[in-house]
This record gives sequence, C-alpha cells and structure tokens, in this order.
Amino acid sequence: MGTWIFFGILIAAVVFLISVYNRLIALRNRFKNAFAQIDVQLQRRHDLIPNLVEAAKAYMAHEQQTLINVTEARSAAVGARKGASAHPENGAAVAAVGRAESALSGALANFFALSENYPDLKANENISQLMEELSTTENRIGFSRQAFNDAVMTYNTYREQFPNNVIGGFVGQFEPAELLKIESAEARTAPKVSF
Repeated sequence: MGTWIFFGILIAAVVFLISVYNRLIALRNRFKNAFAQIDVQLQRRHDLIPNLVEAAKAYMAHEQQTLINVTEARSAAVGARKGASAHPENGAAVAAVGRAESALSGALANFFALSENYPDLKANENISQLMEELSTTENRIGFSRQAFNDAVMTYNTYREQFPNNVIGGFVGQFEPAELLKIESAEARTAPKVSF
C-alpha cells in the first residue's frame, strides 16, 4: 500500500513539474509572438520615414540637420530592431530597441515641429498622406507595445512565483523578460496651462 502512495506522489510531482515547464514555454512564446507584432509595426514605421524625409527635402532645404538627425535615428532604430527580432527574450536587446525608438521619436517630433514653419510642406498631399500613415503606425506600435508588455508581465509574474521560480531556475532557460519602454520628450514634459 505504501508503495502505491509513493508512486502516486511521484507521478503527481512529475505531472506538476511538466505542467509548470509547459506553461513557462507557452508564456515565453506568447511574449515572443507579441514582439513579432511590434516588429511588423516598427518595420512599417522605418519604411515610411525615408519616404517622408525624401519628400520633405525640397521644402526644408534650410533644415538639413533635422533631416540628417531623423535618418541617423532611423538607422539606429533599424539596427536595434533587427537585433531584438532575433532574440526578443534578450532583455538588453529589447532595452536597446526602446532607447533607439525613443531617440527616433524625439527626432521625428523635432521634424514635425519644424514642419509647422513650412506651409507648402504641410499642404503637400504626398507629405500629408505620409504623416497620416506614420501617425496611424505610431498608434499601432502603441497597441502592440501594450500587448507585448502585458505578455511580458504575465510571463515574469508566473516565472517568479513559487515553486515556478525553483523549477525555472533548475531548468535554467527562463530568464526574465524586459518591458519595451519607448519614451518621448513630450511624455516627460508636464503640460503648461495658463489662463
């Protein structure tokens, strides 16, 4: 009788270990898939920017440094995105994407602010359409980033809970995932209200 109890406990423990391991795998794959969705939107953003810069060159001849800054920030963001696309579980790579995209957002914000000084640029239908597409893409990136960060939070919470942390640590392949933080200067600046 005691042997059956021992085997019953052993089988229950093995089933439990397998279920925790499989859940960790499923959650890790979910946040990797969520990053793939961000990757699609970032690729779209990165593809739109050269078209916008090229179309604006004729109008913003005196703002070449702004256009160069946007182009350089885009190149850095593309490089960071490619690095993280291959390994979204690498926290440093995801953090690099966040920093590069934040820099790109800042360069684009400066571009949009300067474009306000050029009525012909704002009136150009091609540029207006590119800006609208870029704005739509920014919204999609925001939604995708929220889904990714939710998946990362779920994964990290599950892997940190006891006894999952012991099991994940024993296996050694479940590192903490990094949230994707894209900050803009506008988000850090308190709005001014004057009467």
